Amino acid sequence: MAEKSYLMGVDLGTAGTKAAIFDEEGNLFADAYEESRLSYPKPGWVEQKLDDFYRSACKTIKEVVEKSKICPYHIVSIAFDGQMAGIGGIDENWRPLTRYDSWLDTRCEPYIERMKEEAEDLVLKKTGSPPSYNHGPKILWWKNEAPEVFKKIRKFVTPAGYVAGKMANLKGEEAFTDYTYIHFSGFSNTRDGSWSEELCQIFNIPLEKLPRITTPWERVGKLSSQAARDSGLVSGIPIAAGAGDTAASFLGAGLVEKGDLIDVAGTASCFAGCIPHFTPDVKTKTFICFRSVIPGRWYLLAYINGGGLCLRWFRDQFAQNEKEEAKRQGMDRYQVLNEKAKEISPGSEGLIFIPHLRGRVCPYDPDVKGSWFGFSWNYSKFHFYRAILEGIAYEYGYYFSVLKELSPNLSFQKIRVIGGGARSTLWNKIKADVLNLSYFRVKREELAVLGSAIIAGYTAGLFSDLLSTSKKFSTITPSVNPSLSRHRYYQNFSRLYLKLLSSQEEPARELTRICQLPLPHEG
Repeated sequence: MAEKSYLMGVDLGTAGTKAAIFDEEGNLFADAYEESRLSYPKPGWVEQKLDDFYRSACKTIKEVVEKSKICPYHIVSIAFDGQMAGIGGIDENWRPLTRYDSWLDTRCEPYIERMKEEAEDLVLKKTGSPPSYNHGPKILWWKNEAPEVFKKIRKFVTPAGYVAGKMANLKGEEAFTDYTYIHFSGFSNTRDGSWSEELCQIFNIPLEKLPRITTPWERVGKLSSQAARDSGLVSGIPIAAGAGDTAASFLGAGLVEKGDLIDVAGTASCFAGCIPHFTPDVKTKTFICFRSVIPGRWYLLAYINGGGLCLRWFRDQFAQNEKEEAKRQGMDRYQVLNEKAKEISPGSEGLIFIPHLRGRVCPYDPDVKGSWFGFSWNYSKFHFYRAILEGIAYEYGYYFSVLKELSPNLSFQKIRVIGGGARSTLWNKIKADVLNLSYFRVKREELAVLGSAIIAGYTAGLFSDLLSTSKKFSTITPSVNPSLSRHRYYQNFSRLYLKLLSSQEEPARELTRICQLPLPHEG
């Protein structure tokens, strides 16, 4: 009887590193997690040591191997995914020359504005993403603010690329990035998977400092003897190039067919659709367009920065009494809040919430913040809670309308939901009614590491097809179906929501200006 083969996936996320081991049928055998070590050396700066990613990857891999009791000789391939919009710099010997400049780091903001002023539409048209807190402005920051360091940088790399390269003992000239990251580069022809000489010339960026572009399943090297000792694996294991964490998660969730939609009901509420062609959103600048792991598939994605954090903020600030009630009933506070909010009629009896507490990002307008509209003395806190759920759904309604304009020939019927918010039947029902789509919850939660394991298996030749494997490993719950009458009723609120959003733009900028004035002296 042949021995089973196993696959390792490692997710180098913002909050922490997760490693997991799967068999050929997609069954999870063990996983391990370690929280990230973020540093904040100056206002607006958010950094991590590149070697901390390597150390945490080795530690969690070793823990997974020990937990699973699987012989390391039976692990046939490994792939890494990771946070997508930040970068680090390495020298010719793969030694870090910079710390990882996180996507949370805002020091590059002046260079976002510079890229917008000089070539915003061209950047969006070629890369699929507007300039933001991503690679392009960050590279320009290093070039202009730390020129001596910039000169020494052989290549810019992502966290997953750095770890995979160190595991394989690569040299700087062999640095790579797979094609699911390059929309964030600021300097790519994302459609054909190449670097744009035109954009590099406009911003005076040497092409030789950018890593070569690969497919996610390219075998970039083999596990070195040193990395094998560090991680508890066996030297010689093939290492796949891997993918960005969002792309890996979508592969793990089965978002691979044209017309598929997904709601990532997590910290940042994300709405995305799978489409057949590269379609940059030059008109509204709402969606980011990037490659799927699957050839011939693309994603359009928009998100509310901290959408899910609106609920956490409300829970922590206004639901202290519900904490005790939740303990008594063996529930969490969200469940208690959902039960109370369920009794309130659709539309929260005329209360509307704008969910952009951290500023609107899709499209980018950081001055537009959060607000409630239409409340009076007769509202309880549960009206406000339900209004948050509905406000995020109304924002999704706007995203969906833009997505349909960008992809007029596709039929969208259902949506998969993942993340912590997917457990709320009430919220799924609200969003189903607002969007007039059936909602399906993906049963699995270890989606990024599963996506990486699928890529590793394809690299090793265990899987003949990425698309069918993704669909096979993805299971969903029975649907939450929309009510047509509720959808029609909610449409009135959705239209008013957009009016309120557009009416906020001018006073929001004025408020920002006022808040920047010096405070008056006392007396």
